[in-house]
Amino acid sequence: MKFLYALTSNLRLPLILSRVPAGFPSPAEDFIEGSLDLNDYIKHPAATYFVQAEGDSMIGAGIYDGDLLIVDRSLEPKNGSIVIASVMGELTVKRLQRDTQGAWLLKAENPDYPTISLLEESQIWGVVKNSVRNLE
Repeated sequence: MKFLYALTSNLRLPLILSRVPAGFPSPAEDFIEGSLDLNDYIKHPAATYFVQAEGDSMIGAGIYDGDLLIVDRSLEPKNGSIVIASVMGELTVKRLQRDTQGAWLLKAENPDYPTISLLEESQIWGVVKNSVRNLE
C-alpha cells in the first residue's frame, strides 16, 4: 500500500448539484450551484490519512486496485467496518468481523482470498471512510 498524506490547505472545486444519469443523456445544467472542498468530507483532519489500495481482495466492497482510500484513525472500528490493519508487519484492507465465538476476523470481499484471524500483535490503523477511483 502506498501512503499519501493529507495537506492542510483548501481546494475548492465547482459543485453541480444536479445528478448525472448513467443511462440516457439529459440536458446539462448551465450553472454551478456552489463549490466543493474535499476537506469538508474529512471530519477529523488530524487523524485522517490517505492510502492507495493494491490488489483485488476487496472488489466485493467496491474497492479496486489503485483506489485512493480515505482512512480515519479516530473512529472506533466495529463489526462490519472496513479497516486498514497491520498483520504480521504487513498492511491490508479488509472488513472487520466478529465470529460466533467472539473472535475478531479480517474478511476479504473476494471469495478467492482467505479470512484472517486478528492476532494479538495485529493492529487496526483506522477505518476506511471513503474511496476515490481513477477511471483512466
